[in-house]
Amino acid sequence: MIQTKIPEFKRPSKDIIAALKDIGTATVAGSLGHAGFRNPHMIGPVTQRAGKSIVGPALTLQFMPQRPDLFSEGEYVDPEAQLHRHVLYEVEDGDVVVVDARGDMSSGVFGDMMSTYFKGRGGAGIIIDGVMRDRPNIEKLDLALWLRGWTPNYHVQVSIFPSAVNVPIACGGVMVIPGDIIMADDDGVVVLPQSMAEKVIEDAQKHSEWEVFSREKLMAGESLRRYYPLHPDAQGEYDDWRKLNPLKRP
Repeated sequence: MIQTKIPEFKRPSKDIIAALKDIGTATVAGSLGHAGFRNPHMIGPVTQRAGKSIVGPALTLQFMPQRPDLFSEGEYVDPEAQLHRHVLYEVEDGDVVVVDARGDMSSGVFGDMMSTYFKGRGGAGIIIDGVMRDRPNIEKLDLALWLRGWTPNYHVQVSIFPSAVNVPIACGGVMVIPGDIIMADDDGVVVLPQSMAEKVIEDAQKHSEWEVFSREKLMAGESLRRYYPLHPDAQGEYDDWRKLNPLKRP
């Protein structure tokens, strides 16, 4: 079953992406939680390369359970019928491919060659609610990956098949719309709607302004009640501290 037309979507501006790069997923999840987005964190995909973090627009790939009247298993019979290839054709520099593989632990969505192509296209990272294959070779690529794990099986060997590219999906229990901003680090993966990006940036800036001060106070053994979150009674202390420690902004 071939998707005849891949929908277009709007990527966020490079300025928005740049402004988000120094913000951790915990800060983003907190900001979104206060705005009513109760759980933007994907459950299941975890980092495969500790220390890596990414920020970029989502391209999506959806898998569905196999049906013989809709899908032919042959891996190389008609390669262009395999939509996991087509999401990679759409990749631009800094993009993140997000895959709803239904939490399947037996079908390797991408392998060595597909991952090599993805890196060559300038992709930022891959998020899969499922698994990949060819781990020894893929690790040499040093890609940023958040997965459930690994398998030796190829992508359609067992029970699922790629059914659509750049459509809304669910990944790790979170809705992902093409163009959503994906942020991932060692804490996990969060989905940031483009419409919420400026608010998250503003919230993060406010927190960073007083958290440095509060962290110093807590490290000195002072009151958690007073300094986290910053109590209104401590605002004067913070203002005085700020005069001696002006913010360093780009």
